[in-house]
Amino acid sequence: MTQSFQDIPLDAEAINTVRLLAVDMVEKARSGHPGLPLGAAPMACVLFTKIMNHNPANPQWINRDRFVLSAGHGSALLYALLHLTGYDLSLEELKSFRQWGSKTPGHPEYGHTPGVETTTGPLGQGIATAVGMAIAETHCAAILNRDGLNPIDYFTYVICSDGDLMEGISSEASSLAGHLKLGKLICLYDSNRISIEGSTALTFTENVEQRYLAYGWHVDHVDGNDAGAIEKAVLHAKTVIGQPSMIIAKTIIGFGSPGKQNSSSAHGEPLGKEETRLVKKAFGFPEESVFHIPENVRTLFLRVKVKGQILESRWNELWDLYRNKFPEKAQSVEKRLLNHNERNLEGIMPSFDPKASIATRQASKEILSLLKTSIPFLVGGSADLGPSCGTIIKTETDFAPDNCSGTNLHFGVREHAMGAVINGMALSRIIIPYGATFLVFADYMKPALRLAALMKLQAIFLFSHDSIALGEDGPTHQPVEQLAMLRAIPGLTVIRPSDAYETAGAWLEALQRKTPTAIVLSRQTLPVLDPERYPVREGVRKGGYILCDWQDESTGNDEKAIIIASGAEVHIALEARKMLESERIFTRVVSMPSIELFDEQPESYRTAVLPPKVKNRVVVEAASPFGWHKYAGEKGRIVGLDHFGASAPGNTVLREFGFTPEHLVSEIKVLFREKEPGR
Repeated sequence: MTQSFQDIPLDAEAINTVRLLAVDMVEKARSGHPGLPLGAAPMACVLFTKIMNHNPANPQWINRDRFVLSAGHGSALLYALLHLTGYDLSLEELKSFRQWGSKTPGHPEYGHTPGVETTTGPLGQGIATAVGMAIAETHCAAILNRDGLNPIDYFTYVICSDGDLMEGISSEASSLAGHLKLGKLICLYDSNRISIEGSTALTFTENVEQRYLAYGWHVDHVDGNDAGAIEKAVLHAKTVIGQPSMIIAKTIIGFGSPGKQNSSSAHGEPLGKEETRLVKKAFGFPEESVFHIPENVRTLFLRVKVKGQILESRWNELWDLYRNKFPEKAQSVEKRLLNHNERNLEGIMPSFDPKASIATRQASKEILSLLKTSIPFLVGGSADLGPSCGTIIKTETDFAPDNCSGTNLHFGVREHAMGAVINGMALSRIIIPYGATFLVFADYMKPALRLAALMKLQAIFLFSHDSIALGEDGPTHQPVEQLAMLRAIPGLTVIRPSDAYETAGAWLEALQRKTPTAIVLSRQTLPVLDPERYPVREGVRKGGYILCDWQDESTGNDEKAIIIASGAEVHIALEARKMLESERIFTRVVSMPSIELFDEQPESYRTAVLPPKVKNRVVVEAASPFGWHKYAGEKGRIVGLDHFGASAPGNTVLREFGFTPEHLVSEIKVLFREKEPGR
């Protein structure tokens, strides 16, 4: 299904039109980055007109080639090409670059601008996400392509910058890509040797070619201004089997600007009126023209759209043949694209012995194994922590260069890259990816977690070893502030289950939501809550629910108390309640596995769970108290951690820091004493 666009003549006027549209966008906005578009336009134009199989009329065509502008600050370059090739991006949108409500924001945003494949801007994230895209293509092709019918057959192209390759995440992701032999990943490196502070000689003098050869990549060199040489290099890279490709293109930042080219001043500021005039003069364009598109150039670029429609039409014929021959496989893909799960997943959830204790990480492992039987495109692994985080499915094989249909994906000790790779896999819209590490290492993944939320991706992040109960490994590995960090990310649903059944509920919720979810799991074993006694099955979806209620409804509000807890601390709360009830202090225990889900509930439900008139409240969570005050209320108390942990057995650490039923009881009693007359 691959096809070159060599019959579309790409000349200097076409490339310069793209350059100057970008310059005009930045100039009109008085904000942006003209340097990269001026230098990298030949590479991008070759990809969009001669190399890539894409249909501007349908940016969601599943077999399109993907393009990632990892150097997202050069977004004006991408917007110019999307407009010219016929995507739903008008010239008026280009004129509204970086303005309120436009489809042309400062950095490319997935889901906001037609044709943008992933949100980029934080350097390094784009190339790492592209590795995930390439993994998704390889995996889906291995599962679906049969008998000469190959509905999944596309490439992922990247334009990356000096800054991208300086960021550590690019090293992690590139190392993984080389190991996995992702031959359909082709990167073009805009090597202009300039960063914001000046020449890269200040900080970046490594031999990039040797670095990527060491990773196992195919490496080539081109003159970044020679469109013919670029096309030849990319076409050759497409024939390289079993190696991702890095094409090092020597470019000039701000090319064509007499006063600014090859300088850091071209990077992130408008050229200015006079310099813009000189650039247009140098390229043979009318000096006073603005957003000028010669008619022959517009005609040339719009031929790309015609080509794209032909390519998709041919693919649709192939898909019809495939659907007739492999109806079940085709249906599984179509259901994923419609965000529809194949079965009622609640029916396959395991049962757990209410008399037993099981770590929620272990419960998650059992649940994951069963889910895989119903969700063929559920794929993932961990950052070298599979045995600890419960992500290795024994009935499944490992994803490897010679077994791309494998489910167990080993990321290696690469948390930074793992997060971005998961995002790239999720962007396929077919795969539901998951990745796991210890909660304390969520810090390494923060940029990718943030982008997953920004892009509204269905990605599942598993974080085990969730508190100071980790024990002997000590404060370096005991998370304290990470839960607050995760909850602070808009659009990320954080679920910290208290037992095996709440863990099942967490997985069900993650699979039903179309946005990212973080499931936070315990290392230590926890009692299983009896679903015949406690509403654990349906409670998770509401985020917070009454786990155990006060015994005496006739008691006045001043004589009642509420303990709010998440995760392992729910069991401490239940023990404390028994002690309080024996002293006729009537106590409700609210399990709050997810603040985000609870806040989504109607006010009537939330006030029923947490009646405003009941002021005697204690929140308990073995983590930073940040964010819990709105539930504790003005007079409530929070049993949390405002300091780091310590190295000792987990139970000892919990006891020493006050995570015991006795301490909770004392905190509740303090609230009642404060209400006594004279106090």
